[in-house]
Amino acid sequence: MKRVVGLLTATVFVASGLSGCGLGTSGGYVPTATLAGPLASAKDLNGLEIGIGSKNFQEQLILGKIAAILMQSAGAKVKDLTNMPGSDTSRQAMLQGQIQMSWEYTGTAWISYLGHDTGIPDKQKQYDAVAAEDLQKYGLVWLEPAPMNNSYAFGVTRKNSEKLGLTKLSQLSQIPLKERTFCVESEFANRNDGFEPMLKHYGVPLGSGVSRNNVRTLDTGAVYAATDNGDCLFGEIYTTDGRIKSLDLVVLQDDKHYFPAYNVAPVIAKKVLDQYPQLRDLLAPVSAKLTDPVLIELNAQVDVDGREPADVAMDWLTKEGFVSRD
Repeated sequence: MKRVVGLLTATVFVASGLSGCGLGTSGGYVPTATLAGPLASAKDLNGLEIGIGSKNFQEQLILGKIAAILMQSAGAKVKDLTNMPGSDTSRQAMLQGQIQMSWEYTGTAWISYLGHDTGIPDKQKQYDAVAAEDLQKYGLVWLEPAPMNNSYAFGVTRKNSEKLGLTKLSQLSQIPLKERTFCVESEFANRNDGFEPMLKHYGVPLGSGVSRNNVRTLDTGAVYAATDNGDCLFGEIYTTDGRIKSLDLVVLQDDKHYFPAYNVAPVIAKKVLDQYPQLRDLLAPVSAKLTDPVLIELNAQVDVDGREPADVAMDWLTKEGFVSRD
């Protein structure tokens, strides 16, 4: 996915930072609360010093703050290294021991970090495969994944969904040829597991099933705006993006299972988890609540409403009864 793939320059930056004075980010603040509800009896983390990292887009910032709030509230000394510039930065920081915990996406790790050509659409199989390989090769433990799946998708306006009865991608072939208009990002348009293979998978290959003149390549934000404005019928989106809610877009079901799974999960260095196994119990109930609708709502509060990720994370944890404010 474009927004979770880091830059080569970011990798160089991390290597330099880790060998020098340490990696610094604009992580901001981490509030502390009292563990409550299903976490009230969680074993404390006194003595744990842990670096928590995240990438620099809104969903990752929120997830990073959720973990930081929970661990700090349980007594850990947390070093907030959220807001790193890209996937490569976060990954290298984890491998080199600058951070010991981050939230990661199964598909991203499988393709970008472990070097596989394509992802696995089945969520459980993708999780099992990446968890086994990352543990064996790098000593990283993947805890249970959240239900949310921040994958590629296509969306349409609610008006067009209702007008055309569009709810799933297999209906592409039912739309008149001249109306099969698409807005996509340049990366997705050119990936070997991207746009053209997707069209072929759904029986409307580019050139015959979809006219090349009906495809527009745009930046991410422009794709959402163009879809909302009716410049194209189908817009490439991310399934937990806050703009889905703000624009009232309908996400079409990938009913022939083309897109890889990108479930998010807490990833922790094995040596830390071996010493503090209670981290599993601290994070598991929270991960279980992180569904697509929840992340869409939380992301919208940052992207659309302009709220701080730490405040969004704290409010959600409080609302769900995981913490109470001091």
